[in-house]
Amino acid sequence: METVQIFDTTLRDGEQSPGFSMNVVEKLKLAHAIEELGVDVLEAGFPIASPGDLDATRAVAAEIKGCRVAALARARQEDVDAALRGLQPAAKPRLHIFLATSDLHLKHKLRISREEALDRITRMVRFGSRHCDEVEFSAEDASRTDLDFLCQVVLAAVECGAKVINLPDTVGYFTPAEYTAMFRNVRAHLAAHPHVVLSAHCHDDLGLAVANSLAAIEGGARQIECTVNGIGERAGNASIEELAVALHVRQNHYGVATGLVLEKLYPTSRLLTLITNVHVPPNKAVVGANAFAHEAGIHQDGILKNPLTYEIISPEKVGVPARRLVLGKHSGRSAFRSRLTDLGFDTTDVELAEFYSLAIARADAEKEITDRDLITFIHQVRRGQASSEKDHNASSAATTR
Repeated sequence: METVQIFDTTLRDGEQSPGFSMNVVEKLKLAHAIEELGVDVLEAGFPIASPGDLDATRAVAAEIKGCRVAALARARQEDVDAALRGLQPAAKPRLHIFLATSDLHLKHKLRISREEALDRITRMVRFGSRHCDEVEFSAEDASRTDLDFLCQVVLAAVECGAKVINLPDTVGYFTPAEYTAMFRNVRAHLAAHPHVVLSAHCHDDLGLAVANSLAAIEGGARQIECTVNGIGERAGNASIEELAVALHVRQNHYGVATGLVLEKLYPTSRLLTLITNVHVPPNKAVVGANAFAHEAGIHQDGILKNPLTYEIISPEKVGVPARRLVLGKHSGRSAFRSRLTDLGFDTTDVELAEFYSLAIARADAEKEITDRDLITFIHQVRRGQASSEKDHNASSAATTR
């Protein structure tokens, strides 16, 4: 089975999103967690951005030995020089050079011609290849680039020494079918260079980052660039936890594997949350608070009988301690009985019926019923039964007299 490399850019693209800046100590802590997660490449930063980012990149490069460490640079001499300084301590460095290739970016942002762009790319990739064993070239805004020009650019970059070619959907514009087709076209254009790795880097502006990344794999991509919790510019990047689980659960469909340790997904997500104090939405796939929580009675009954009825992967497999059966107005008797048993109360059918009436009445007024509520209700039911039995016994005794 083929392997898809996982390129994590949480410390670079992820950190660029508002509210996610990290100091050197925080970056190092998260870098070690991402390394333990089993990624193939960890992008440490954009060294030209600031002296602090250069220092952080050097610190990560010096400590991370289990995977490649990458540093980003525009196709400019000063950027490449800064990135190389940042990567100097790395055991396995990768220089990541990028330049926009769409006519929109060339005309309005860079204000250069296609010929000038091609010249910058070839010069910097050639220079970088002389100073770093592995160079990746990214054609920024590839999804809105003229396909013929894109093929011309990537072939030139490969001939100048690039071993990895990244085709980003920089603004989350493409549909999955379009992205697959682009990768197939570029792969065919590089037929003479079968060992060049094609990479996908997707943004979530239309909510398609993960879908597009998976589509890229179907088109021949063998590296996916992503972030923990899907953080990143604007709406974010493709989420590493969603991609990891999708490729695991649907391995028969995609026919590829990753080296990720799935059990580390949730702990790594939680660490990022603790460092940045930015929480994921409760309905976030895989790592959200509700990802393995069930309230509907039909779902709870199915989960209690066989978890596969409503979970395609177990919570423990991705590092979540346990699933939750949330007790509320949608819950059924099975879930209430199960929780009471967990709390040490085995109930008869009669007790459960009375208990359920009390619980649902409370649930209509409250969003969620707590364990304290459950204990109160079961005691209330049993006190009521004991009182009724006492009255019945007293009545029987009086009749006998």
